[in-house]
Amino acid sequence: MIGDIIGKPGRVAIERRLAPLRAERGIDFVVANGENVAGGLGLTESTAEALLACGVDVITSGNHIWDKREIYAYLDRTERVLRPLNYGTHGVPGRGSGIYSALDGTDIAVINLQGRSAMIPIENPFTEADRLLDEASEPLPPARVVDFHCELTSEKNAMGVHLDGRVSIVSGTHTHVPTADERILPRGTAYQSDVGMTGPLHSVIGFEPRSVLPRFMNGLPTRFEVGDGPVVFNALLVDVDPATGRAVAIERLREILDE
Repeated sequence: MIGDIIGKPGRVAIERRLAPLRAERGIDFVVANGENVAGGLGLTESTAEALLACGVDVITSGNHIWDKREIYAYLDRTERVLRPLNYGTHGVPGRGSGIYSALDGTDIAVINLQGRSAMIPIENPFTEADRLLDEASEPLPPARVVDFHCELTSEKNAMGVHLDGRVSIVSGTHTHVPTADERILPRGTAYQSDVGMTGPLHSVIGFEPRSVLPRFMNGLPTRFEVGDGPVVFNALLVDVDPATGRAVAIERLREILDE
């Protein structure tokens, strides 16, 4: 699971590093959060296709998935880009979950959820997760990955506990700052509050400091610009038993890639 990819620097880092990393570590399946790839806010068809072409299997997202209007029709056409499930089903483009095949042939369910604390009050992610897991017309495969795009670590932690033993991985995204709490929960679910971003290292969560600081200095609105320089690559590597869906190993990955 690769954390929020920020703008062109993040996308280029994925293009450079993902294929070698998959080969080095024997990685069968890659999920990446791509809601900030297009200029730092949103996703377009071309940027999504670029990520998929370089080894990402499924792109998840969050509240910024709607920032580029052109993505709406693409979400209806593709099964490999998800928007949060709990935006609802009526009049909302795209889908919030899907079942995919990993390189080793394992079927994997990917579920995209979005939190509500300090964010837009959409449908309840906890009950929507329950509905999908408990009421699906056909049972989901044992291997199940959840990207929980959420502001508060407490809400993320609660989701991990709520889904422990029911999914293989709950990985948080959205805050762009990695947390050092990766662990396997008591019933076998791999958990990390936030995977962190893949984007400019010397920045404010991926953005050029001069375009962000005025908001904190004097409250003036500014247009965020993606930063430059070295890129930090943050990801979560999990080994899952495909027969049971239980996580058996978890590792936090962090690399600094020079320009």
